[in-house]
Amino acid sequence: MKKLLAPVLAAVVALASPAIVLADTLNAAVAANFTKTIEEIGAAFKEKTGHEVKFSFGPTGKLYAQIKNGAPFDLFFAADTDKPEMLVKEGLVKEGSYFVYAQGVLALYSPSLPVKEGYKDVLGKAEFAHLSIANPKTAPYGAAAEEVLKKLGVYDTVKPKIVNGESIAHAFQYVQTGNAPLGFVALSQIVDPQSPAYGKGEYWLPGQDMYAPINQGAVILKRAENNPVAQQFIDYLRSDEGRKVIERYGYSIP
Repeated sequence: MKKLLAPVLAAVVALASPAIVLADTLNAAVAANFTKTIEEIGAAFKEKTGHEVKFSFGPTGKLYAQIKNGAPFDLFFAADTDKPEMLVKEGLVKEGSYFVYAQGVLALYSPSLPVKEGYKDVLGKAEFAHLSIANPKTAPYGAAAEEVLKKLGVYDTVKPKIVNGESIAHAFQYVQTGNAPLGFVALSQIVDPQSPAYGKGEYWLPGQDMYAPINQGAVILKRAENNPVAQQFIDYLRSDEGRKVIERYGYSIP
């Protein structure tokens, strides 16, 4: 009898012990432009707490559709504010969890063309084969790029040469692989020391008055409203440690 009770008692003691903390795993849907940034924050969070966040990256519009269709995400980090706000109105998020976590910065980047000072000349002549931008219908960075081109008065000139990436990550990939000699990308993609674009080529930053602010909103989804680890991750991302990482990757925090 004692032999039978021993493992049962051991299990009860283990569950009751405050020293035993079970790690939790969260699933987060994240806009493609924030990939490197949130991966670093997630790794630091896991090291500090033992809890893991698994990320699924993609264009904001597509992630929103997946969430609407019941995808099992706990957190949503969008590249805009529209989609998180829509989820709030639809009652699919934890009440009061919405906030703007970063503001994206758009950059015209080329490994080979003189876009830093000569962006008007390069875009105006349009002597390149392709100009890469994210899909303006689903990706906020694509909409911003389109807005800049129209403000410069070159949209009609370059329109036949525009290739749309599904997301800002794909738009950047087109430039990196040489399929497009230049493209509008996220500043975070070229200032990351681990990026293949770091220290190569030239980039130009359109003035903030040339496109609507790319405020990026986040929410805790209804599925995780009672999960304390979800709030714990949000708190870490908003802490001084998290903010430093976000700013280092080329974002501002409004």
